[in-house]
Amino acid sequence: MVSKLGEMLVKAQLVTDAQLDEVIKIQRREGGKLGSIVVRQGFCSDQDIVSFLGMQYGVPAADLEQWPPIDPGVIALIPKDLAQRHKVLPLQRTGNVLTLAMSDPTDIFAMDDVRFHTGYNVDPVVSSEMGLARAVEKYYGGASAVRLADGTLARNAQGGAGGGSSASGPTAASVANAFNAEDEHFELSDLEQELDADAEFDSPEEDEDSVNVGSLKKGSEDAPVVKLVNMVLIDAIKRGASDIHIEPYEKNYRIRFRIDGILMEVMRPNLKLKDPLTSRVKILAKLNIAERRLPQDGRIKLRVNMGGKQKVIDYRVSILPTLFGEKIVLRLLDSDKLMLDLTKLGFEQESLDRWDRQISKPYGMVLVTGPTGSGKTNTLYSSIAKLNTVDTNILTAEDPVEFNFPGINQVQMKEQIGLNFAAALRSFLRQDPNIILVGEIRDFETAEIAIKASLTGHLVLSTLHTNDAPSTINRLMNMGVEPFLVATSVNIICAQRLVRRLCPNCKAVDAHPQPEEALYTVGFTPEEVQRGITFYKPVGCEACNKRGYKGRVGLYEVLEMSETLKDMILTGASAIELREQAQKEGMITLRRSGCRKVLDGVTTIEEIIRETVL
Repeated sequence: MVSKLGEMLVKAQLVTDAQLDEVIKIQRREGGKLGSIVVRQGFCSDQDIVSFLGMQYGVPAADLEQWPPIDPGVIALIPKDLAQRHKVLPLQRTGNVLTLAMSDPTDIFAMDDVRFHTGYNVDPVVSSEMGLARAVEKYYGGASAVRLADGTLARNAQGGAGGGSSASGPTAASVANAFNAEDEHFELSDLEQELDADAEFDSPEEDEDSVNVGSLKKGSEDAPVVKLVNMVLIDAIKRGASDIHIEPYEKNYRIRFRIDGILMEVMRPNLKLKDPLTSRVKILAKLNIAERRLPQDGRIKLRVNMGGKQKVIDYRVSILPTLFGEKIVLRLLDSDKLMLDLTKLGFEQESLDRWDRQISKPYGMVLVTGPTGSGKTNTLYSSIAKLNTVDTNILTAEDPVEFNFPGINQVQMKEQIGLNFAAALRSFLRQDPNIILVGEIRDFETAEIAIKASLTGHLVLSTLHTNDAPSTINRLMNMGVEPFLVATSVNIICAQRLVRRLCPNCKAVDAHPQPEEALYTVGFTPEEVQRGITFYKPVGCEACNKRGYKGRVGLYEVLEMSETLKDMILTGASAIELREQAQKEGMITLRRSGCRKVLDGVTTIEEIIRETVL
């Protein structure tokens, strides 16, 4: 690229061969971009370099000296430290596209960092490095200096030299600088280091049975890969993501975050980074980097300073071989997000009263059901936190142990050595427990032992994967549990879902009239429709990152076992019949729980329709 620019300048007779040789010698000795050295030596003007850079990179060129004044609102999209670090300047915004002046429009790390921070797609234009340095000082002000690629500083009129770390928290500049083998934490600091956009990674085409481990490990330790992985892990925390999806395809590579239950694409790294990035994640999770044919599971623990507060974040790592490479999913476990107050989870008062009544009993089975990511663990943890007293022996069998609680004996399952839920439960019964928590009932053996424990004076809490509360009964019987055991052991079943909560700062009244028939179809009662319902809609503001939603709230369907329901189970009643009887006895369904949240202005009809059925 550099030599091509030099050839262009010579061909246009802007520099001589002798001058180009002199510039190349300086570049080899001091480093830096050829265009900046040519201008600094006085061989041609900044404007000449800009036009040739446009031809060299094949993108539009922007002469910032002649550019119209930039809207302050556009400048505010990118903080000063980010603009200085990457030598970029936002010029204008059209829809969700941000036009960005760059000294190197091939710098994918700079563009991805800007995408991360702003949420906009980037349309790069090229400008000279020195022109960008002057423009950054012009629009951002202050006495800071912009460091050029050759290490020299482009200062403002006052000549002040800048420094300091990012005010917006660690992003691409966050790097792992130490590994504490004693507690297996990676320390993350806010060191500002340049990302080398021209770095090449070893990505040889190899037969999947013949893996060059040394090459994979070397590529995974290259600075750009380390910084990119750290940037992704940190940005997921800052955005409040619950999961990170890193997905390889035939011709592209993408990273998505699940934020408030919705997946959204955040960046598309170069396909060359696929193998080094995967290896880097495997190394952090202590997995086998040479194994690319089988699924693997691991864990990463990071200790990081966020807003002056040190916190520990756990990432559960799952690696799955796919057609075009290994897909990585990391689930974030942030103890700060764990809410242990049952009254704040979203239970309706009558449902909460039923739940409290049953978890306070000395024996029986308490079940929480729902899909992955529906908040089951939070509900169980909140329940045992309420029951955790000095005179109670609580034992938990979990896979994995997501959060640690003082006063509770938690056991991590290890299938590879035979420590599964059934084995742990057998051992628990010899540990004089009062309360047992089983992470999940997956098979007949676990279900049988859990039910027998609940029938012999222990309170057993666990989870299943079912669609609603009544169908949990059928699920247990499908596993092979006898109906009379289900009827006598199960105290209460809670089915739950999570829906996005409207941002309280920007939600607005939706004045659009809703047809009455449609409201009846959704699940609102005639009384509610006749009385009039105020609907709210998402708008979007800085607090919610322009999404209109911030956080999530639970929908709960609580089925408390009555004598009538137990008799119906013994006679082989279907899930539909059990549901009808439970509703007669006052059970609030998931859809009705959602309708209540809409009436309270907490969420929208679209959210409850997406997560529930009538």
